[in-house]
Amino acid sequence: MRPAPGMDVSIGQGHPVPPWIKHAPTIITVGMIVILTLHGRIAQPTHYNEFADQSVAFGIPHSADVFSNAGFALVAIWGWLTLRPRRASDHLRAGWPGYRLFLIALLLTAFGSAFYHLAPDNISLIWDRLPIALICAGLLAGVRGDIRGGSNTGIDVIVLALYAVASVAWWAISDRNGAGDLRPYLLLQGLALILIPLWQAIYRCPRTDRIAFATAMVLYILAKLAEVLDHEIATALGFVTGHTLKHLIATAATAAIVWGLTRRFSHDGQAARRVDPSNLL
Repeated sequence: MRPAPGMDVSIGQGHPVPPWIKHAPTIITVGMIVILTLHGRIAQPTHYNEFADQSVAFGIPHSADVFSNAGFALVAIWGWLTLRPRRASDHLRAGWPGYRLFLIALLLTAFGSAFYHLAPDNISLIWDRLPIALICAGLLAGVRGDIRGGSNTGIDVIVLALYAVASVAWWAISDRNGAGDLRPYLLLQGLALILIPLWQAIYRCPRTDRIAFATAMVLYILAKLAEVLDHEIATALGFVTGHTLKHLIATAATAAIVWGLTRRFSHDGQAARRVDPSNLL
């Protein structure tokens, strides 16, 4: 998953790039911080909590938005049962602390988002945004651990998790004071979308990893678009709202990531089958 010690930084097979390219993630991070600082406060849209879904099932309001979170729990359980037994393998050990946080936060997202959609308001929204921020923190730490060898992944997880919590706390406290500011929260999501594919390209991560994460990023962008077009999609399709669709697409995005991580072990399984004595009978 990571380049061998002393390996030149490259993008693509056999295409060396200037050594300074390894500093591009730092430059981008600093640049985003400066831009957001100069931009000023980014407020939440006034009618953010007014979703199109008005369905009721089993006495549960906004049932489609509530139940569509179940997919996050299923993906988290699948990932945990598949990856945790292999956490000490060479394929996963370096990034496991980050991916562990990702899976735990993904499970918490299923419950936090469902709780929020029962009665959407800015108080319950905290429990929706907090696990989402932790998902981003976990993925950043996991991929960074993969490319750096995992020596500091545990520290990265702690630092990024604390930042995730602080970013949501900043919004919640500033919102309570009448001037809600989403900049730290949006910065974390933006960095996950930009730095992860950049790291994977710079350090020539396996193609399957890059495909899985690229698929997840595209699906996540589509999910955010569906979220913005919540009412328009509900009007156009009738049977599903944009926000419900967002949950389903975002679930597919997380499934792509877990699939990519599980594929790291596919060659091991094939090799085991090739040497299994029972195959010779």
